[in-house]
Amino acid sequence: MTAAARKSLKSNAIAYSFILPNLLGFAAFTLLPMFFALGLSFMAWDGANPIKFVGLRNFGEMFRDDTFWISTFNTLYYVVGTVPTTMICSLLLAVLLNRGLPGRNVFRAVYFFPYVASLVAVAVVWNMMFHPSMGPVNNVLRSLGVESPPAWSASTKWAMPTIIGASVWRNAGYYMVIYLAALQGIPRELYEAARMDGASAFQIFRKITIPLLTPATFFVSIMLTIQGFKVFDLVYVMTGGGPGRATNVLVFTIWDRAFIYSQFGFSSAVAMVLLAIVLCITFAQFRMEKKWVSYL
Repeated sequence: MTAAARKSLKSNAIAYSFILPNLLGFAAFTLLPMFFALGLSFMAWDGANPIKFVGLRNFGEMFRDDTFWISTFNTLYYVVGTVPTTMICSLLLAVLLNRGLPGRNVFRAVYFFPYVASLVAVAVVWNMMFHPSMGPVNNVLRSLGVESPPAWSASTKWAMPTIIGASVWRNAGYYMVIYLAALQGIPRELYEAARMDGASAFQIFRKITIPLLTPATFFVSIMLTIQGFKVFDLVYVMTGGGPGRATNVLVFTIWDRAFIYSQFGFSSAVAMVLLAIVLCITFAQFRMEKKWVSYL
């Protein structure tokens, strides 16, 4: 082996040694459990008795189960309500803070704080704010003349919008920072040239800001979509999947069937379907991102 080859081998060994701990952790806590869940979706197992192969029976039961379809609809409802709302709120906050307002750093910290705060605390405080009888939100509505304000998380109609509102409020600050970093990376010369050509503020935003924010928008949309399909903690703390099944989402169904009813095969089948949905939507977003760039 030549000296150059030995040097290259040594450099590669050093590089791989840095990523090896993370790779081992990924394999042990993500990759192997994922393959185990895939195999378990074709099995019947309650955690106590021996595992039994049942083929596609879990998937058949799943597609005949009303709770699965309700949780799928609720998950899509949450994603459709959360993703665009969070993106719009984050972008508007970033645009405002990018204008050099006095106290900008203070506002940035205030908006970002809900994201780093304990999610359980956020959910509990949000439930207290929207309490049907004692919450300040309904007290304000009553003072404004609303005789029967919504019951919010205690109502089958308003429970999911309440969770969506809490999610947007918690995550908008984080994605605001991403948009703000992208905005500050846009060359000022482009805005100055557009103003000299007589472009209006809306035209500048439409023709310069939006196209140059495409990478950040694409990243935010991907992360929010994946996060939306994985929602569990807010639902568990705020409503417990209720009232009734109004906020029963897919991950809550997976947890409920696995750890309450000990139907690990059934819950693994639901998890595989959830994985397939996320992969399909993510692939579609990648395709749409190319068309979006070409359109702009």
